[in-house]
Amino acid sequence: MGRAGHRLHLPSLAKVREAAPGLLAPAPIVAFDPFRPPVAAEGVVTVGSLEAAARRHPPARTVVHLCTPPHVRAAMLDRLAGLGYRTIIVEKPLAVDLIGLAAVARIRRRWNLHLTVATHWLDSALTRRLRTAVTGGRHGNLRSIRVVQNKPRFALGAGARTHPTAFDVEVPHALAVALDLAGNARIADASSDDLVIGDRTIPRLGRARLHLTHRSGVRTEIDSDLTSPVRERRITLDFDDGLLIGHYPCSDADHTAQLRAVRPGGETSWTVFDDDALPAFLHKTYERYAAPAPAPNDTLSLQVDVVRLLTEAKRLCAGVPEVRGVG
Repeated sequence: MGRAGHRLHLPSLAKVREAAPGLLAPAPIVAFDPFRPPVAAEGVVTVGSLEAAARRHPPARTVVHLCTPPHVRAAMLDRLAGLGYRTIIVEKPLAVDLIGLAAVARIRRRWNLHLTVATHWLDSALTRRLRTAVTGGRHGNLRSIRVVQNKPRFALGAGARTHPTAFDVEVPHALAVALDLAGNARIADASSDDLVIGDRTIPRLGRARLHLTHRSGVRTEIDSDLTSPVRERRITLDFDDGLLIGHYPCSDADHTAQLRAVRPGGETSWTVFDDDALPAFLHKTYERYAAPAPAPNDTLSLQVDVVRLLTEAKRLCAGVPEVRGVG
């Protein structure tokens, strides 16, 4: 029930209820916060423990939105699974390192969990248009992707440390989109800056830069600045025969995206459209969960690749030698 739960997931669930009557049960949403008393919200009942939550709604018929920081994710998944919960939406990133990823994988296999990571940029209307452009071939072959994520997040350093580095805040969204559009990749280079607030310095939480080389030959650059004085989420796709420049919504107060196409010779077109990605993602996910035999999550392997690549990027920034197995 921090920012993700209170300001993003709850309002989005309300929109899903309105758009798809009957998809969600009419009972109040149950909220449990292991760190602090939950913020009161309309249509929400707060409880003091996971056990109390399990007594209110049958766990086997309940979807959990796990919005806790990633460093406690495996332990919370294990507790939830032990109480009978099997269907869980997990805030991004799935884990912050390979050790955490392995722990999540073990728990998922042990309890046969249905996990879905909330990287809703993949369900964004802008991403869908970009995906159509890549697969349709109208602009020729895709050559490069550049993502700029300028979003001041000084509050991350002012309070309790819930994200270890800037790679764990905004970058997972952009990286998932890049892998979806251009396929598997390896890290070519990575760097990070500290977050400075007055006379305080919070290591590695100011800015993150990532360069990828995809097997398809496409090159991706992601630049996420959490110290920027302005907000911008911009993605640029460079094709053989044109350029697409997209702008994702920058906050929960505005759900409008923009897309500009530049053709050879300078001809341009500009479109503005609604893009409320999290409700769209939740609607799609709940429909899948409601099926008699829910289909497996087709993006989970992509999310595993996101964690793997971000772990490698953080290793490069820390100057830690790569550890390889012997066998």
